[in-house]
Amino acid sequence: MAILCIIYRREYGGDIMTMNINWFPGHMKKTKEIIINNLKLVDVVLEIIDSRIPISSRNPMIDEIVADKPRMIIMNKSDLSDPEENKKWVKKFRDEGIPALLMNSKENVPVDKIYKEARALLKDKFEKNEKKNIDNPMIRMMIVGVPNSGKSTFINKVSKKKGAKVGNRPGITQTKQWIKTGSNIQLLDTPGILWPKFEEKIGLHLSFTNAIKDEVLNIEDLTLKFLEEMKENNPEALVDRYGVDPALPALEIYEAIAKKRGAIISGGDFDYTRTANIILNDFRSGKLGKITLEKA
Repeated sequence: MAILCIIYRREYGGDIMTMNINWFPGHMKKTKEIIINNLKLVDVVLEIIDSRIPISSRNPMIDEIVADKPRMIIMNKSDLSDPEENKKWVKKFRDEGIPALLMNSKENVPVDKIYKEARALLKDKFEKNEKKNIDNPMIRMMIVGVPNSGKSTFINKVSKKKGAKVGNRPGITQTKQWIKTGSNIQLLDTPGILWPKFEEKIGLHLSFTNAIKDEVLNIEDLTLKFLEEMKENNPEALVDRYGVDPALPALEIYEAIAKKRGAIISGGDFDYTRTANIILNDFRSGKLGKITLEKA
């Protein structure tokens, strides 16, 4: 089992807390093999990323695996991220030669726009087919992405049916599955895939957005890290949502939110676990505001 160890020192008391983030390389290896073995069956790779963390939600292994296969990026959950940052990221990806589209997969997905972008990527292929009098407008796309990036929800919106299992927990898709869409697009879904080693900030951002399961984390320590980042980069969100002073240390902000939300246990102590769930759920649901943790 691979472990990412994150060390965090409390601002009071000086005690050291260790947060372990675990995942299973066996599952990761199997998914990598699925992608490699089926790459020749598809025309385009459709990479689903989380608009709130456009860097951390992109698996660097995909670049190596996909190589020169035409690729598109779907910036999912764009309704939860900063609109201005969304525009900057779309431009950045396109400047790098990868078409990027903003999506909120909980609403309608413009299938025609996706097809148009994909067909432009496959211009040479369609021109060759035309010269050979081959009329086959179908485009096969492989869906890849980290856990909980919204792949299955996206697929169900494109196909207009519940062919892919959906949930708000990572790891719902377990095997590959082909999905017909009723249009000239056929999708191959693959399980979400993480990679063996990543630096602390990436691990935290994946955890904040629930790409790494809460069950394998110390959620109280994770929330302290989240508040630390919020007070530095998005202090106004803490003021607007909780009415707290973002200049306070993260632990005091944590306890102030617990008090305001009535998260108090017997004896008058703060219920840190309940408060952690409140704060992280507010971020993940958008109640904390439209926040992009990684700037273009």
